[in-house]
Amino acid sequence: MKPISLKSLPRKALVPLALAALSLLGAFVIVATAPSVEFKEPERAIPTVRTIEGKATTLRHRVRTQGTVAPRTEADLVAEVPGRVVWLSPTFAPGGFFKKGDALIRIETRDFELAVERQRAALQRAESEYEFAASELERREGLSKAGVASASQLADARRAASVAEAAVIDARAAHEQARRDLERSQIRAPFDGRVREEHVDIGQFVTRGNLIGRLYATDYAEIRLPIPDHEIAFLDLPDPRVAPPDAPGEGPEVLLRAVFAGRPFEWTGRIVRTEGEIDEKSRMMNVVARVDDPYSASDAESRPPLAVGLFVEAEIVGPEAKNVVVVPRYAMREGSKILVVDAESRIHTRPVQVLRIDRDEVLIQGPLDPGERICVSPIQVVVENGPVRTVDDPPAVLPGSPAAPAAVAAPGAPADPAAASAPPSPAAPAGSEWSGA
Repeated sequence: MKPISLKSLPRKALVPLALAALSLLGAFVIVATAPSVEFKEPERAIPTVRTIEGKATTLRHRVRTQGTVAPRTEADLVAEVPGRVVWLSPTFAPGGFFKKGDALIRIETRDFELAVERQRAALQRAESEYEFAASELERREGLSKAGVASASQLADARRAASVAEAAVIDARAAHEQARRDLERSQIRAPFDGRVREEHVDIGQFVTRGNLIGRLYATDYAEIRLPIPDHEIAFLDLPDPRVAPPDAPGEGPEVLLRAVFAGRPFEWTGRIVRTEGEIDEKSRMMNVVARVDDPYSASDAESRPPLAVGLFVEAEIVGPEAKNVVVVPRYAMREGSKILVVDAESRIHTRPVQVLRIDRDEVLIQGPLDPGERICVSPIQVVVENGPVRTVDDPPAVLPGSPAAPAAVAAPGAPADPAAASAPPSPAAPAGSEWSGA
């Protein structure tokens, strides 16, 4: 077969052959001049986590609730005798204070004075009749012993004396009733207290049983506080089967807080009793807190009175919890586990005993091993005993500690410029319910 010569090929066929040759040459040059690739072992990514100190301490349980201030004793003042009102005490007005025995209202007394005089006269007449009947009975008895008087005459004398004696008793009771009605024409305060409502005015005629006003005592103030049944376990409530209700000093301490006239104030009281049932709908048990002398004059310059109707927030102090650690709620995993970082910066899953969950905090049983810290970062996948890098969160500042700020900054302005940009610490969420013992 005769070889094909390039000269014998048409000119159009040479162009594709030239392009193919150039492509092969370019590919050879690229492969020949390509840099060599170095294969390296990929570095293992070490996660960075935030941690807090897991120091065990002794704390007190605190149960928070709220309620409205109510008077310990409240009574409706009613008229015991009919008559026209002729005088009202200046303190007998809503909000007025009074002492036990103070005169509050006077009803016209002339009719009662006349009734006393009539009953006095009736009593004198009855006593005179009784004296005559008694002397006549004595005379008849003497005649009967002498055999002069008959038995029927002696019986008539005894009957007359008995009737006269009964008339004296009746007249004496009527006289006493008239005197009491005269005394009741002046209505006096039954206890130290304050006027809540007034329903009468001068010149008004009142009848027996008419509502005149409503009073309440100021010796104590009481607050009815609902508590969930599962929170009762964290309080030492007085047992009515052992201690009588209202036993002084038996119940736990209660801190009451309220805002009045734009300023916060605080009072201290005690739980004095529990109500006898649990509400079927809310599953709440009501306890009653008492504050002594809520209208004390000694507090006039420092705080307002604990007035009836004031809405307050209450914090009931419970028993001590020893060897416990407070962690943020978001640091818990699977309900009863936490992540801890040991002294060698390795992470572990640790099951713990949960004592109490409240809002953003969880109280767990401690202590942790020496050098361990609690991880609070939301890690999706945890490699047991895997290495981590740690960033410590700032320690929490408990209210009332020396490190706590002495004054509250103005609304909208942080107390420290650096604090304006710093993230909140997860170790101490707002509204902490734990305090150092």
